[in-house]
Amino acid sequence: MSIRILGIETSGPLASVALLKDGEVQGMKVGEFKVTHSETLMPMIDELVKETGMKLESLDAIAVSAGPGSFTGLRIGSATAKGLGMALNKPLIHIPTLHGMAYNLLGHSGFIVPMIDARRGTVYTGIFTFVLRADNTIDFEVFQDTCVMSIEELMERLELLTSLDGNPPPVVFLGDGLFEYHEKIDQLATFDYQYAPDEAMIQRADTVALLGQLFFYHGMTVPADQEAPDYLQKSQAERVKEEKEQK
Repeated sequence: MSIRILGIETSGPLASVALLKDGEVQGMKVGEFKVTHSETLMPMIDELVKETGMKLESLDAIAVSAGPGSFTGLRIGSATAKGLGMALNKPLIHIPTLHGMAYNLLGHSGFIVPMIDARRGTVYTGIFTFVLRADNTIDFEVFQDTCVMSIEELMERLELLTSLDGNPPPVVFLGDGLFEYHEKIDQLATFDYQYAPDEAMIQRADTVALLGQLFFYHGMTVPADQEAPDYLQKSQAERVKEEKEQK
């Protein structure tokens, strides 16, 4: 059965869209840094359709990065995916942003730790790995699902996990959280680790689409009108406002 997926990623500073057919990325478009996602998203989708020749009507589903991440970006991505899904009568695939980021490193044998800055000394993070099975298939496993924690707590958890294996592969960190916290990681890590290459460092629509295909195979879709982002916590502006009101 031929599977066609549109991937939408707007949780970070660079919006991107990708079209996938039968496990192969047909094309991807990436927006400009700090350009409003609402200005670039639909034009990028239109360009992608023209370049690949894939009609939106032929899609099986639309995979959207659902958070956490930029509050504004997530709202724009969700609204765009919902609008397309309802207009085309296509289901949506809800992709946790950190799961999609981990999929950037498909095939890595060690722990993969995406990090998005959540402010106040914390990050949105998770711990993932890929396991090669005897039949040469690769399973995507979640050791720690999406959560908010301090760098100190994350390092303690990784130290425990890596200590259970006598000679574990390096832990790989990625995401914009590294810009703020890489020095602290360097100070606290007691295990072998490395940073992802530049091309795998940030959120990407092609891996949202690839993971979306896996979810689709397992029937993990939602009606377009029921899709909603996972913010995990209140925005910085909302938190500051609440603090002022409590004083």
